[in-house]
Amino acid sequence: MLNFVRETAAVADAEVRKLMRDPSDLLSRAVQPVLWLAVFGQVFSQVRGMPTGNLRYLDYMAPGILAQSILFSAIFYGIAIIWERDLGIVHKLLVTPAHRSALVLGKAVAAGLRGLVQATVVYLVAIALEVNIRWEPLPMLTVAAGVVLGSCIFSTFSLVIACLVKTRERFMGIGQVLTMPLFFASNALYPLDLMPAWLKTIAVFNPLTYLVDVLRGAMIVGGRSIYAGSTSFGVMLLVFAVLLALASKLYPGLAH
Repeated sequence: MLNFVRETAAVADAEVRKLMRDPSDLLSRAVQPVLWLAVFGQVFSQVRGMPTGNLRYLDYMAPGILAQSILFSAIFYGIAIIWERDLGIVHKLLVTPAHRSALVLGKAVAAGLRGLVQATVVYLVAIALEVNIRWEPLPMLTVAAGVVLGSCIFSTFSLVIACLVKTRERFMGIGQVLTMPLFFASNALYPLDLMPAWLKTIAVFNPLTYLVDVLRGAMIVGGRSIYAGSTSFGVMLLVFAVLLALASKLYPGLAH
């Protein structure tokens, strides 16, 4: 177990070092939540028909935009894995004694750290727009845990896709097809009660729904979660465990 932890930490450290050398990707990803909150949020705040309870629509959507930022950043994480395969890095990792699960988990942990950076950007924008944020330690720790776990889920999902398609062109096409349905088939922008029955059914099986639910209850003053925190985190942990097992099995095949 100690060796597994060391192997995971080593992979995560290598990924973070790459990010520190070239933070341009993080900066480019930060533009999107700024536009959504500053433009989309300001416009739709004028719509009075959205049933958000006692919350302003801007406050209501801020956790959803944080979840979207995590999704959009993590879902394209797999493109870097394909680059590593083309550069021969994957082959070098696979000949080490490190467990395959440690290789995948290390990359997921690094994605979680990237997610915390994205969360910081969203918080800064939310502060500038006077969103009513909760600053108590426990809610902030809950948000941080949700951000890390959500990043782990979608980055591992991205790795699974990369292992299956194996080419950058196919990956980009599939990634773009998946991101918007995942986003709109969730409660990021509107309550589940507004959805038709078929879309609500899809949303129940969408892990992004549970991430948004956790963030909305912990991030915003007056925000309410539909599900208990244990339920949302339990669902997300289950999804991550399944994806981690699948990615660990498929990862060696990426080298071929």
